[in-house]
Amino acid sequence: MSFRNQRAQVHPGRFCEILMICAVILGWQMPAHAQTAELAGQASAWATLKSDETWVGLRYIPELSLVKPLSGTWEIRAEAAANARWFNRYDGWDPAESTAEIDPYRLWVRLASSQYEVRAGLQKINFGSATLLRPLMWFDSIDPRDPLQLTDGVYGLLGRYFFLNNANIWIWALYANEDLKGWETLPADKYAIEWGGRIQVPVTAGEMGFSYHRRTVNPEGSVFGRTYPGQGKFPEDRFGLDVKWDVGVGIWFEGALIRREFDMPEPRYRRLVTLGMDYTFPVGRGLHLLAEHLERVEAGDPLGSGERQSISALSGDYPLGLLDTVSAIVYYDWDRQDWSRFITWQRTYDRWQVHLSAFWNPDRTLQDRDAAAAGFAGSGVQLMLVLNH
Repeated sequence: MSFRNQRAQVHPGRFCEILMICAVILGWQMPAHAQTAELAGQASAWATLKSDETWVGLRYIPELSLVKPLSGTWEIRAEAAANARWFNRYDGWDPAESTAEIDPYRLWVRLASSQYEVRAGLQKINFGSATLLRPLMWFDSIDPRDPLQLTDGVYGLLGRYFFLNNANIWIWALYANEDLKGWETLPADKYAIEWGGRIQVPVTAGEMGFSYHRRTVNPEGSVFGRTYPGQGKFPEDRFGLDVKWDVGVGIWFEGALIRREFDMPEPRYRRLVTLGMDYTFPVGRGLHLLAEHLERVEAGDPLGSGERQSISALSGDYPLGLLDTVSAIVYYDWDRQDWSRFITWQRTYDRWQVHLSAFWNPDRTLQDRDAAAAGFAGSGVQLMLVLNH
């Protein structure tokens, strides 16, 4: 057997950093009865079989949570988690690629009361109304097909205030996040602070949110940077609007306008707009269907015309019993005339989950940066076992 490509990136220093921070938190000087500590974890194993290749992988996410009550309703909470993963890809019976990585997954401290919270560290930040096609996927890369719904976090500071009428305000500042997230095609400058905020207010039969984010883009090393070597770092502004109503049928709108301030002969604006709805039909145990349609436009003006991409998505899930659920997701790219189809059966026990999936997709999926998601390209089947403890 020939081993053509091997890649290993193990970062034990980062894992030790998590353990050290946890040890410091555990060493807080406080009465033993006032300290609450919980150690949990999730282990998963998966195998993906295709006509021309096989993927096998293991993942373990240990998580330590700590809580220290303060006066009144205030408390300090900390969470530390690591993402340890390994996978092998085989061409036939020959090993073709191997990866082993250990990285921080979550590492944050939060000061919170009943109406206010400040959270600092490596954390997940997401919001919006859409589910399958999310224009406001600014800080995560959650794949709706992923049974574990995993996503890398971002390093930053997040503050939120919750009003008594269910309105809320978010303010954030991010730093040292150079990996691509969501719909991004160019990375951020890891040494520049990103900042923004969000206001979410109740409306008749629903809620509405306004979001803004500003970052500095560093195109160095990208296709854009090689095409325009004279273009250095440039600012980017994002404006978001999302509305959701529950009028018997769930209806929502989510949109984002992205403005890039460069002087190259490329579209400076990107628009992403999603319309969606869902309903649970009184069929048997309840058939839940969800549909969304996204329009993406690259243009020279905020409302101008330009290169367009249209994608429709439909998902459905149906409980077969107390333990079993079957679900499916279908995407259609109207411009490429490509179908992406995914169906899965899930059985859930107290600690165990079993996922058996089949998929028929193009050779490149909508989101394939993670090894498990990349395994959904093409056609095949996947078996995943999950243990939560």
